[in-house]
Amino acid sequence: MDNLTPKQKLSDVYLDLDIRRLSNRYFGKSGSWLYHKFDRTDVNQNGKPDDFTPEQLNTLKEALFDLAERIRKAAETL
Repeated sequence: MDNLTPKQKLSDVYLDLDIRRLSNRYFGKSGSWLYHKFDRTDVNQNGKPDDFTPEQLNTLKEALFDLAERIRKAAETL
């Protein structure tokens, strides 16, 4: 499973995420920036995929934990 991309690892929930809001809230970047990261788009056209840095992956992980907790708290109010 380590050779899967973050997008592949999140395939079960990826389409349910609001990528634009996630990117803005947790990274302070545009939605297209995060889409490029997930799709490994060669933004700089240097022949290398635009991968997440280890720090960005950690931010993404923490963002998903935070989002999960916020959803759980909202669900408990129902």
